[in-house]
Amino acid sequence: MSKTSWFYAIVDVEACARAEVAPLVHAERCIESGASWVQLRAKLGRDDHHRSLAAAMLAMCKRSEVTFVVNDRVKLAAEIGAPLAHVGQGDGSAADWHQLAPTVRLGRSTHALEEVHAALAEVPTYLAFGPVFPTATKRNPEPVVGLDMLAAAHALTRARGVPLVAIGGIDAARLPEVLPHCEAVAFISALLPARGESARDPFARLGLACP
Repeated sequence: MSKTSWFYAIVDVEACARAEVAPLVHAERCIESGASWVQLRAKLGRDDHHRSLAAAMLAMCKRSEVTFVVNDRVKLAAEIGAPLAHVGQGDGSAADWHQLAPTVRLGRSTHALEEVHAALAEVPTYLAFGPVFPTATKRNPEPVVGLDMLAAAHALTRARGVPLVAIGGIDAARLPEVLPHCEAVAFISALLPARGESARDPFARLGLACP
């Protein structure tokens, strides 16, 4: 199965519920469509509520040699043997997390160039930067950064050899202008079907083949 290097799929449990799509089925479709990264994002509930799903997604990603990421839940990532966790600006220092979960590498969200500078000092596996465009996924999103600031962030991360993941409001129409300024693009709602669509339609819009 061939992978698309820039395709970072976020399987958001709450977004999947709204679209009436099972998260594990959605993760499988993302992998079959060539995702290089798959992140489990579950903002509600305790770790116990999501452990079986996280373990199943990790096993699925391992079989396909896809990088699996757990959003926020660093301890859960360590418990199931996931290689990566994604943390936000308010989620503590990398040093603290490495002490708690030394086997888990970190990616971090950034929303301003000052945050990029600070995050690079932590030697992350990757950085996410955004929202590039307006997004409805988050209840209280950070201010939109735009393409010019994305390009500036990319210059900083590229100089340090750290992959940059663009995120926020990116759809098929905007993808070509985003790709030159990052190594990967993260999608949440753009991967989920609208009412009346097939599960394959969102992937086809992005130029991705879903078997």
